[in-house]
Amino acid sequence: MSHSSDRKIVTFSLNSRMFGIDMSMLIEIREWEVPTPLPRVPSHILGVSNLRGTVIPIVGLADRLGWEPSRVHPRSCVLVVALEGRQAGFLVDEVADIVAIDTAQVQPAPEIEIAEPGVIAGLVQVALRGDQGGEGTMVSLLDLQALNVTNQLDAAA
Repeated sequence: MSHSSDRKIVTFSLNSRMFGIDMSMLIEIREWEVPTPLPRVPSHILGVSNLRGTVIPIVGLADRLGWEPSRVHPRSCVLVVALEGRQAGFLVDEVADIVAIDTAQVQPAPEIEIAEPGVIAGLVQVALRGDQGGEGTMVSLLDLQALNVTNQLDAAA
């Protein structure tokens, strides 16, 4: 039985941290393939890939968040999402699970001074596949719109 306040999120790891995005934004999950590099774009834009005839920019999400760029490994993948009518791919370390969360359980992000307020839309404890009892895993819900990637997509695509 599903409550109207339930929503599905895709959870993934990035630099040993767990994140989630709203399932409604997700177009598909793709295996990593090296994108075609572009000159004179920000370092977090790794290049472009062809998605069934549509050229989409591939963004290194860790790099975009100001962290050490992700090291590509066999479980690395690209989350292709819809952002403001455009498509973009985000390199993540590994997709963990798709889970339903009760929006009433989402806690606001702490009010601390960060460079880009609003990027963390909230925090929620979830039981992921493989969790062994306990309280579950803390997942930071990302607001990909707040990253303002679409402003840089024109340069990349």
